[in-house]
Amino acid sequence: MAAGSCLLLLLLPSLVTASHSPPGCKIRITSKGLDLVKQEGLRFVEQELQNITVSDLHGNQGQFQYNISQVKVTDLQLAFSDLNFQPQQHLVFNINNASISLRFRRQLLYWFFYDIGSINASADGVHIYTVLQLAKDEAGRLKISNMTCNASIARMHAGFSGTLRKVYEFLSTFIVTGMRFLLSQQICPSLEHASLVLLNSLLDTVPVRNDVDEHIGIDYSLLRDPSVSADTLDLDFKGMFFPRVREDQELENHAVEPVIKETERMVYVAFSEYFFDSAMHSYFQAGVLTTELQGEKVPKDLEVLLRATFFGTIFMLSPSVDAPLRLVLQVSAPPRCTIKPSGTSVSVSAFLNISLVPPDRPPVQLSSMAMETKLSAKVFLQGKALRVQLDLRRFRIYSKQSALESLALFSLQAPLKTLLQLTIMPIINERTKKGVQIPLPEGMDFTREVVTNHAGFLTVGADLHFSKGLREVIEKYRPVPTATAYSSSPPAEPSLDPSSL
Repeated sequence: MAAGSCLLLLLLPSLVTASHSPPGCKIRITSKGLDLVKQEGLRFVEQELQNITVSDLHGNQGQFQYNISQVKVTDLQLAFSDLNFQPQQHLVFNINNASISLRFRRQLLYWFFYDIGSINASADGVHIYTVLQLAKDEAGRLKISNMTCNASIARMHAGFSGTLRKVYEFLSTFIVTGMRFLLSQQICPSLEHASLVLLNSLLDTVPVRNDVDEHIGIDYSLLRDPSVSADTLDLDFKGMFFPRVREDQELENHAVEPVIKETERMVYVAFSEYFFDSAMHSYFQAGVLTTELQGEKVPKDLEVLLRATFFGTIFMLSPSVDAPLRLVLQVSAPPRCTIKPSGTSVSVSAFLNISLVPPDRPPVQLSSMAMETKLSAKVFLQGKALRVQLDLRRFRIYSKQSALESLALFSLQAPLKTLLQLTIMPIINERTKKGVQIPLPEGMDFTREVVTNHAGFLTVGADLHFSKGLREVIEKYRPVPTATAYSSSPPAEPSLDPSSL
C-alpha cells in the first residue's frame, strides 16, 4: 500500500503536466485595457438604460385616483462608475450615485377635478452593482456565462405643475414610491439582457475556427476558462493551424508555453513556436510547398550557368540538348520555427530536381540536389492581422549521390540563392502578406504595437482602439428576438374619460 502511494506521488507531477495543454496563443488584457473597455461599455449601458420600459402605474388613495403611463428616460448621469477584475473569472461593474431623469404622462382625478399632462421626475442616488462571470462555452468561445445584479434608488422626486399642484405634491408620495419601485425592478433585467444576449452576440464575432486561405484554417478555441487576477485577464487559446483537407488533424504541442509578465500596455498577445510550426506543417500536409519553373520562367543567367557547368557533359550525352529546363523545388519536411531573444528564424529542407523536358518525350532528369536554408522572420501586427515577412539568410546545396557532384555544385550556390531571393521568396511573402486575424471582437483593433522575442515564444504589446462602437457592432449582429424572451408590451394610451379611472 505504501509503495503504491509513493508511486502515485511520483507520477502525479507528470499527470498534472499532461492534463494542462500549453496554449499556442495567449492574450492578456491589463487594467489599462479594461479602462478603455469601461469607457465604451459605459456608453453602451447608458443607451440600454435609456430604453428601459416601465409598466403603467395606477391606483387610488381615498378620493384621489391616478394613472401614470408612457414613462421615458430623458437623461442619465453615470459619472461615478468602475469596471474591475475580480479573481478568479469575474468582471465587476459598479455604478454609484447616478441619477436618472424621467418624463411620464399623468391622468389624475381628485373629487370632481380631472387633470392630464406630463410629469418630470428624477431618481437620485442610483446604485448598480453587477458581477459578470466569464467562461469558455462548448465551442471554445469566451462568453458571459452568468450575471448577478443589485440595483437600488435612494431618492426620487416628481415635479408637478398646474392648478392642483399643491394637492399633487401632498399626494405624490404614492406615485413616487410606486415609480421608484418599478424603475429599480427594471434596471437589472435590462442589464441582464444587455450582457447575456447583446454582449455575447459581440463575443460571437471573435474567430474560433475559421479559414485562413484556400489551403489551411486556424483553431482559436479556448483551452480553459479565463484566468482573472486583480490586474489582468489571461486567455489561453489553442492557436493551431490545420490543413482544410484534413480538418480533424491534431498536431501535438511540445513547445514552450508563453509567459506574459508585462502589464504596461493595454493588451499583450503571445505566440509560441508551436503556433508557427503548425502553420508550416499544415501547408506541408496540404501539398502546397512545391514550386515549379520551366522554360521561360527559368532565369536566363541560371540556365546558361547550368548548361555551362558539369551538367554540360550530361547535356552532350542527351539527344535533346536544346530541350527546355525544368526546376522543381519541393520541401521535403515540415519547416521548423525557432524563436530566440535575438530573433526568429525558420529552417527549411528541400529537394531541387533539374530536368530536361523535350517536346513529346519523357523528361530527362539531370540531377537531384538537397537544399538547406534558414530564413529570418519579421513578425508584426497590422490592424488585427498577424503578418510575417521572410528573408533568405543561409543557403546550402549538396548532392545526395556523390561527394564529387557536391563539390561541382559549389559554383551554383550563389546563383541558386539569387533565384530563391528573386523568384521564390516573393511568392512565399505574397502568401503570408494577408496574415491571420488575432481573436479580438469586431470593431476593436491594435495600435502602437511592439514585438519582443523570448526563448521559445514572442509577445506583441499594444494598445486598443475602437474602430466601431459597441452599439454599432451589436446592432449588426443583434439576435432576432423571440416571442418569450425579454418581451415587453408598449404602454397603453391613457383614456381621457374620467370614468375609466
